[in-house]
Amino acid sequence: MKVVSFLNQKGGVGKTTLALHVAMAFQMQGRGRGLVVDADPQGSALDWQAQRAAASPVPVVGMPTPTLHRDAHAIADTDYLVIDGPPRMDVIAKSAIAASDLVCIPVQPSPLDVWAAREIFDLVEECRVLKPSLIVRFVINRAVQRTVLAGEVASALEEFKTPVLPVVRNRTEYAKAIRSGQTAMETEPRGQAAQDIRVLSDAVWDAARGERCRTGA
Repeated sequence: MKVVSFLNQKGGVGKTTLALHVAMAFQMQGRGRGLVVDADPQGSALDWQAQRAAASPVPVVGMPTPTLHRDAHAIADTDYLVIDGPPRMDVIAKSAIAASDLVCIPVQPSPLDVWAAREIFDLVEECRVLKPSLIVRFVINRAVQRTVLAGEVASALEEFKTPVLPVVRNRTEYAKAIRSGQTAMETEPRGQAAQDIRVLSDAVWDAARGERCRTGA
């Protein structure tokens, strides 16, 4: 079983949206049985599930507990877990990191997001002392096309000496889909938003398996 988490203590970076979309993409790409773990006490992923008209092929379970690293691995018959992390760097976040094979840190194209990413990155590095196989990647989310800001943020992230996953553009389809308890792959399967997620999910899966990232920022 592969465990991928989306973590950042800064709010509004799109952790939940990315976690739900990547988990759904995994399912649609035939990567087996999956589960989304909502480790955020606010329960945004659970709220998304409650909005669906039909059962999700990737169910969501709430698990905002400091024993997440044990509880998650006790789940049977699951090929992958995608963890939507809490908004604070607390014991739940540490437990989510300990449970993970791959930690994805979403950042928006803003210097504030890069600065805020330092705390979660340092925490992941601390956990690597006990779990050397732990992998970390950045993902630039909500990038606006034809602006230099995304490139500047990508350059700023170079100080972390950590690969950056494919950029996710700022597209309204994500918010529209989430409001109805769906994902962009369901509402506009041939749209650019869905394609961006498919490219991202491929890179996330490769990274979780310890393979080289296909596409940079």
